[in-house]
Amino acid sequence: MKKVVITVAALIFFLNVSKAQTDSTKYRKLKIDEVNFVTSYYHQNGQNSAVTGGIGDERLDDSGNSIDLQLSKFDKKNNKHIFGIELGVDAYSSASSDQIDLNAITSASTNAISHASSHDVRISPSASYLFENTKHNYSLGGGLSFSNEFDYTSMGTNILFSKSSKDKNTEFSAKASVFLDTWKVILPAELRPASPNLKYNQGDKAPRNSYNLALGLTQVINQRLQMSVLTDIGYQKGLLGTAYQRVYFGDNGNNAYSEKLPDNRFKLPIGVRANYFLGDRFILRAFYRYYTDSWKLTAHTAELEVPYKITPFMSIAPFYRFNTQSGIKYFKPYKEHMLSDNESYYTSDYDLSKFTSNLFGLNFRVTSANGIFGIKQLNTLEMRYSYYNRSTNLTSHLITLALKFK
Repeated sequence: MKKVVITVAALIFFLNVSKAQTDSTKYRKLKIDEVNFVTSYYHQNGQNSAVTGGIGDERLDDSGNSIDLQLSKFDKKNNKHIFGIELGVDAYSSASSDQIDLNAITSASTNAISHASSHDVRISPSASYLFENTKHNYSLGGGLSFSNEFDYTSMGTNILFSKSSKDKNTEFSAKASVFLDTWKVILPAELRPASPNLKYNQGDKAPRNSYNLALGLTQVINQRLQMSVLTDIGYQKGLLGTAYQRVYFGDNGNNAYSEKLPDNRFKLPIGVRANYFLGDRFILRAFYRYYTDSWKLTAHTAELEVPYKITPFMSIAPFYRFNTQSGIKYFKPYKEHMLSDNESYYTSDYDLSKFTSNLFGLNFRVTSANGIFGIKQLNTLEMRYSYYNRSTNLTSHLITLALKFK
């Protein structure tokens, strides 16, 4: 909490200085539009850890913080140029990761501790640029991103384009992104230095590259209804399994293998979103998505959020999301895989299993052009809480605080 207070204080000071500079320099071209600060805490419990073959503690705690700075200027043709800089830092501790180095000689449930793998910090800076042509109603931009943690490094780039109709009732958007990632291969301790079923050895660098194309079409139907059709086509190639996640075979005693999955995956989600305005106080926000991929996983997701304006500047929004998925054909629970079946691919990761899930939550939002809590620059405050439960007995809680300074 102390770090959050210090960070917010620094933001206020920074905005005061920037505003003073802007006000005293009448013709300054580049100005600060807004600064966004988000902090969150996530807690999870379950008993189907993939690290220990589909059994064992799934407890996970994650604290995340991000700061996003947006600057803009207008050129002589009244086109807008927007520059964004963001830095994210996440710190987590994981009971399941702490079992990468368990001693599996006696049994799969031996509780040997590996503190080096039980926690980590992820740092993820990014930068973006967006050009808005106000005369012809189109935008063009791009961005770069980087993310690093103990065993994973990601470098990403994207380009985007959007075009609105003259009356701005119709908008088409497209975003293409590429992520070139590198795993540091970590095997279960008992399989080092080389796993019998993988081509990688302990400490090798393995690629995992992702290519995505997001398309969207938004249409204002009438004064109350707005609808969007969305898709985010994806293709992955490289080491898509997680080397330190174990699989135990029913006809192989307590000997573990590394999870093995195909080295490519095609994903196709298609979604529909609708916003309906019920008078001045209520909005209905509905979303449905169908997902399918080359691993034979299919999923249906439906979500409903109902923002209610308590006052013109304060609102609450309860929301609910339901999801069901079929599970991939390579999944089986602990010791239900058999060596005698000669399977080419296998996993006991319950994220890839058949399940249903429910997410319940509430969002609270306050906005004010005159500031909040006596802080003039604080334009928006949001708090969001959600509770998640899955039919595999996984549960989680997430609380998020977002502050916007303008």
